[in-house]
Amino acid sequence: MTVDEPDEAEIADGALEAAALPSEEQAGDVPANPPAATNASLARNSAVMATGTIVSRVTGVLRDVAAAAALGFYLVSDAFSLGNSLPTIVYILVIGGALNAVFIPQLVRRMATDEDGGRAYADRLLTLVMSALLVLSVVAVVAAPWIVDLYTPDDYPQNEYDLAVAFARLCLPQIMFYGMYAMLGQVLNARGRFGAPMFAPIANNVVAIATFLLFIAVAGTSAAADGELTTQQVLILGIGTTLGVVAQAVILVPALWRSGYAWRPRFDWRGAGLGRAGSLAMWTVGLVLVNQVAYVFITRLATQANVNASSADSVAAGLTTYQKAHLVFMLPHSVITVSIVTAMLPALSRVAHAGDLRRVGSDVARTMRLVAALIVPVAAILVVTGVPVSILLFGYGAASAAQAGLMGLIVSVFMIGLLPFTLFYVLLRGYYALEDTRTPFWLTVVFSVILLALAYPLFALAGHGGTQVASLALAYSLSYWIGLVVTWWVLARRLGTLESRRTAWVIGRLLIAGVVSVGVMLAVTRALIDLEGRGVESLGHVLLAVNVATTSLAGIVVFAAAAWVLRIQEVADVLSLVSRGHARLRRRSAR
Repeated sequence: MTVDEPDEAEIADGALEAAALPSEEQAGDVPANPPAATNASLARNSAVMATGTIVSRVTGVLRDVAAAAALGFYLVSDAFSLGNSLPTIVYILVIGGALNAVFIPQLVRRMATDEDGGRAYADRLLTLVMSALLVLSVVAVVAAPWIVDLYTPDDYPQNEYDLAVAFARLCLPQIMFYGMYAMLGQVLNARGRFGAPMFAPIANNVVAIATFLLFIAVAGTSAAADGELTTQQVLILGIGTTLGVVAQAVILVPALWRSGYAWRPRFDWRGAGLGRAGSLAMWTVGLVLVNQVAYVFITRLATQANVNASSADSVAAGLTTYQKAHLVFMLPHSVITVSIVTAMLPALSRVAHAGDLRRVGSDVARTMRLVAALIVPVAAILVVTGVPVSILLFGYGAASAAQAGLMGLIVSVFMIGLLPFTLFYVLLRGYYALEDTRTPFWLTVVFSVILLALAYPLFALAGHGGTQVASLALAYSLSYWIGLVVTWWVLARRLGTLESRRTAWVIGRLLIAGVVSVGVMLAVTRALIDLEGRGVESLGHVLLAVNVATTSLAGIVVFAAAAWVLRIQEVADVLSLVSRGHARLRRRSAR
């Protein structure tokens, strides 16, 4: 239920989630009374998952920093952003969501029950998916002009439209390799090999960074502002980014061989047990379809915002601004929430299969409280420091400090929705543990209607450029608050409990502590700016870094103090877990 840009990170997150599914040795008979996962075990497993996620995300941010330095936030950058995001959109729309939510759990189950350890099932599934992806890639390249037309407004400039089509044709073959990465990675995960799939995206990011640096060396940092790219420059960007995805997939092949599995194409699909996976996948495909229909409208509005900014001769802000602000929005979710939920998923699935729905509800509720205790202070910090953080990350090369600062304001607006976004993510895993893909589909329909009902009037009321992009971020955030309430209520009725009173009481007090910390941080950052005597955008990077560090430290201290006064036990639990984890790392390093 996420109406945003699906990217390499989302595909990698799917791999991490699948890594949490029981391995061949773990997926035996479900115990009659499975133990609930403890906070300590969640922390240990989350730390392992977070290592790969953090390295991948850091290099992913560096990739986007290099992209902003090469292309800025101009209309040309929007054309590249659209062309390069279409492969992930098409991949996830047609098959990616079904792979992560349905096919891979079925593969793990067959590895545990089949006499051959699921080898034949894996061969058939790989053959079926790779054949479908090959056909899909070819069709998508041919249909590139129509796909681009779908995502751009009617008055989109012809030059940028032609660029977007050219980038799409060079990038759409990535569909095949995204699928290859996902499938091979999940087979490795199902065989208990987690390292390679977690770190493979780093190869993609490194190749992409090299591509953008090569572009800067060839074209300089003014090409995007001029609005004209040569054929050579287009080829560098399109081929280079596609080679990164190829590297991400191919790097898994040797790891698969070392695991003892060699794929043999099999086309005897009929009667092979793929029917159940297919029926479950239909609802997931429908969910992604509804999600992407909404994303079409959001993309058209975001590209329209930059066209309007260009016409008004104001600071450039459009699709690229929206996507990069959303990247910053996703970072705490990816490192914190995905890691914790990934560690939680195996026990949650086993409890669900044992039929103990109330325990599923209790586990989901405990995870919601734990995640909220970590997410709220991070969101509070980024609400205040969004502008300086964005300038520090993206204010280089072709991107001006004004463009990066405007993106930072949109980051701050996005942060309003970080808590409901991440809590919904936890709730959705409760449905998947029950093998329920139908209810999330209908919830996505409701969410998408709410989003568009808010986005269009807010967009119309906004001025142009950055304010219009900010209106989309606000609609996104408000929609998640409404969607969270609906999703929470439906799942609580299904499970019999989500410990709603206790969980809501904890979240309410966390929000109070967050608001108090925001107030103090605003005062601190304002005092620092007054002391320095210049606006944020005119500060040097050293002073910006000092501003962010000082403000963040003040926010953490005030949040912890407010949580102590409000007696929020979950914050104390998180601090204790972090302290124990740090002590374990010190003991290991001392050996």
